[in-house]
Amino acid sequence: MNNIINLPNGRELNLIEPVIMGILNVTPDSFSDGGKFIEPSIAVHRALQLLTDGAKIIDIGGESTRPGAQAVSLDDELERVVPIIKAIRTQSDCVISVDTSKAEVMRHAILAGADMVNDVRALQEPDALNVVSQFENIAICLMHMQGQPRSMQTSPQYSDLMGDINEFFKRRVSACEAMGIKTQQLILDPGFGFGKTLSHNYEILTKFNDFNKLGLPLLAGLSRKSMIGNLLNRDTSERMAGSLAGALIAAQNGAKIIRVHDVKETADVLGVYQACIKGIIG
Repeated sequence: MNNIINLPNGRELNLIEPVIMGILNVTPDSFSDGGKFIEPSIAVHRALQLLTDGAKIIDIGGESTRPGAQAVSLDDELERVVPIIKAIRTQSDCVISVDTSKAEVMRHAILAGADMVNDVRALQEPDALNVVSQFENIAICLMHMQGQPRSMQTSPQYSDLMGDINEFFKRRVSACEAMGIKTQQLILDPGFGFGKTLSHNYEILTKFNDFNKLGLPLLAGLSRKSMIGNLLNRDTSERMAGSLAGALIAAQNGAKIIRVHDVKETADVLGVYQACIKGIIG
């Protein structure tokens, strides 16, 4: 498996050990932290705090993809994310990811200093593949989603859950290769909560290693999601413990990037886990 991903300006993303992607939603309607970080100065302060807490990647999103979410215009999304990417880049050499499906947001975000595109639609929107292929050494996360955010949780069904998702990944990786995108730049995300029932989500978590068949790094994003709230009967603000358990299980089952809201606490969990793996205790 390729655990070193090349980034612009000669930098690298080292995934030999699991790393944390800190979530920075600059949206008014994200399910967990909507409205908290819209103001650029507050968003930048939050990003720097996430880095201090242990994040290696900051994932900036300007459009909510929660179930039932409404679409955001191109201009609105650009206004939300580009100034914050520029501001963070002036203060940090961290890995900056843009969470978007729009080709022009990808283009402007990369030009502003983003290193990574995190796309819930796996570069299937118009011109997305073409835009990303024009930039060298951009990391790309291809996520699986059944349906679209407005309707994805309306009776999702699979003939073979794990097999169907792996086949989707194969098709999207092939599409990237056909556009000249290097496979070594790709990351895969099975998409917890994106067109999956509660049972589907926990089957994916339990069998997470099955997505290693293509030899690409895996991202797990289940922080504070309904798969935790519905299982434990917990509101969004009460899902940290469940999220930490999910992060640990994902790491044990092969996840190389853990996308979370609660960075400091997740860093503690992964620190203990890595200490045990390395045998440095005692």
